[in-house]
Amino acid sequence: MSARRDAILREMGLGPVWRLREPAPADAAEAPPAPIEPPAPPPPRAHVAPVVPPPAAAHDTPAPVSEVAGLDWAALTERILACRACALCEQRKQAVPGVGDRQADWLFVGEGPGAEEDARGEPFVGKAGKLLDAMLAAIGLRRGEGVYIANTVKCRPPANRTPEAGELAACFPFLARQIELIQPRLIVALGRPAAQSLLNTDIRIASARGRCFDYAGIPVVVTYHPAYLLRNPLDKAKAWEDLCFARRRMQQLIDGESQ
Repeated sequence: MSARRDAILREMGLGPVWRLREPAPADAAEAPPAPIEPPAPPPPRAHVAPVVPPPAAAHDTPAPVSEVAGLDWAALTERILACRACALCEQRKQAVPGVGDRQADWLFVGEGPGAEEDARGEPFVGKAGKLLDAMLAAIGLRRGEGVYIANTVKCRPPANRTPEAGELAACFPFLARQIELIQPRLIVALGRPAAQSLLNTDIRIASARGRCFDYAGIPVVVTYHPAYLLRNPLDKAKAWEDLCFARRRMQQLIDGESQ
């Protein structure tokens, strides 16, 4: 293994990690319970007119797949940037369509934009993006060169929460059209929301690893999201195994087409 590959793997956190267990903090002494005061008598009831809640913010109806299917890249990007099909549009700075080679062999699909992505309009540009770049480099790939990166939802969920089912459904026609335009050889689903959207079924990453799924005839490999790996660095070794599995599957596809 080359020195450059060693450096990349160290950046991914795949070297040996030794940690000392910290003793659990001693339980704090319990404070004596506050005296319970009897509740004040309720005020006399007065007639109050019923309150009519304001109407909910209106959103456009999610675009059917049939409407998005015929769009070229320019029209699709314009539609994504102007989309108001779900509540995620209300707090976004901008939608984040995707980035990379539009004729890529590899398509990496994540969950949704974070704060930096929302500000810059490009997916995976924060700490998780740096880790994804290291993951790509570890298998000989580079952002923008034979690689396209997109998300299941194109607007940032508040506080980076997991996208809700309705939000995933509203955005999926855009991702489906991107896949039709790119025609990748292989899709790598980064995290559970991406895998569930692509495969339209409940998925657990732990049980889906090391298997090849199918989306419209395109092989799909499932692995952990880089943001999850930042919180759980011991699972980076598993992600490395998944990337190696994806690289072997890609080589099989290329070899099969050459025969």
